Amino acid sequence: MEKAKILIIEDVPEMADLMALYVQKAGMEPMTFFTGEDAFLAMRGRAPTAVLLDLNLPGMSGMDFLKKFREEYKDSIPVIIVSARDADEDIITALDLGADEFVTKPFSPRVLIARLEANLRRMTKTEAAAEESTSFGEYTILENSCVLKRGAAKVRLSAREFDVLDYLVHHEGENLSPDKIFNAVWKVPFGDVTAVAVYIQRLRKKIERDPQNPEYIKTIFKFGYRFEDPSKNAARAAANDK
Repeated sequence: MEKAKILIIEDVPEMADLMALYVQKAGMEPMTFFTGEDAFLAMRGRAPTAVLLDLNLPGMSGMDFLKKFREEYKDSIPVIIVSARDADEDIITALDLGADEFVTKPFSPRVLIARLEANLRRMTKTEAAAEESTSFGEYTILENSCVLKRGAAKVRLSAREFDVLDYLVHHEGENLSPDKIFNAVWKVPFGDVTAVAVYIQRLRKKIERDPQNPEYIKTIFKFGYRFEDPSKNAARAAANDK
C-alpha cells in the first residue's frame, strides 16, 4: 500500500524537521519545503495526501498558498494550519479559505499527528464508500464525496463546514446546543466550543439568502440551533390541508 504523502510547509528548519520526524514515525512520507513557491513547483499538479501549513512564510504567505491550493486541488485533501498566530481573525480567515484544522504553536507532536490521521481516515472512508445524497431546499449533499451542490453548481465548503452542515441536516427539527454539536462533530475531549458559532456564521453566509434572517439554520434562544427545511414544511402544510 502506498504511503500517505504529507506536504509540510514550514520555514523554521528545526520545526520542519520535528514535524517530518513524527510524520515518518506514523508511517507516512513527509515532503518538506520552506516556501509555498517551492512546494507548488515540486507538486506540479501531483496532489499530496494532506498538508501541514505554516502561515508566516517568506514570499507567498500561508494564506495565499491555501487559497491557491484550494483552487487547484481537491477540496477533500486535508489542510491543517500549524501556526503561532492565534488571533480570531487569522483562524477565521484560514477556515474561510478552506483549512480543516488550526493547531497553535507550541503544540504536542502526538496531538498533531492524531488530528492528521483522523482527517485522513475520514477522507479514505468517504472516498471508498458508494455515493449517497441528502437534499434540502435547492441544495443536495453528496454524503461520501463531502460535496454540497446548489442545483448543478458546487458550493465550496471546508471539511469541517461540511461536517457541521451534515450533522445539522440529519438532525432536522431538533434543538441542538453548541456543546452537542461540538461533541458530535469535533469528537475530541477538549477544545473551544465557541468554534461552533463561527462555523454556523460561515455556513449561513454560504447557504442562506439572507444570513441575518436565516431560513435553514435557526438560532433558538437558550437552546442553540435548529435546522429547518422550508420546502418540507410547506409540503407538510399542504398535505395537512387536504
